[in-house]
Amino acid sequence: MKTRAIVLIMLGGFFLGGCASTARVATDTVGAGLGAFVGNKLGRGKPVATVLGAGAGVLLGETFNYANDSRSKTAYTDGFEKGRSDAVKQQYWLMVNQQRHDEGREGEGNISLYDIPFPEQKVDGVILKPVTRVLGIEE
Repeated sequence: MKTRAIVLIMLGGFFLGGCASTARVATDTVGAGLGAFVGNKLGRGKPVATVLGAGAGVLLGETFNYANDSRSKTAYTDGFEKGRSDAVKQQYWLMVNQQRHDEGREGEGNISLYDIPFPEQKVDGVILKPVTRVLGIEE
């Protein structure tokens, strides 16, 4: 009879859990149910042993959840860093290929360089000093 009640509680935990936290609720419910079952058997039916077993099962389930969360965060961070690294490499090779393409066209066009002075200006509360930039125009 008690075993049937424990199984019904475990199944209820699966069906009552929310969508986002179903795995966590399921792990805790299974852990509590199995812990209560083991505590009940080892304690020879004493309620205190059953409650202690259920508590130990929940703690074990939360330990598994923490380990899973840690692995997920580590995998996310590793993937994010890999993506950033790939983007930088892609940009590097685009620049290298662009320079190779430009080197092959050296004799084709005439490049004129123009000095463009920029006066001192205030942008968003920051004062930018006057500067001269060079603009290259290919004809």
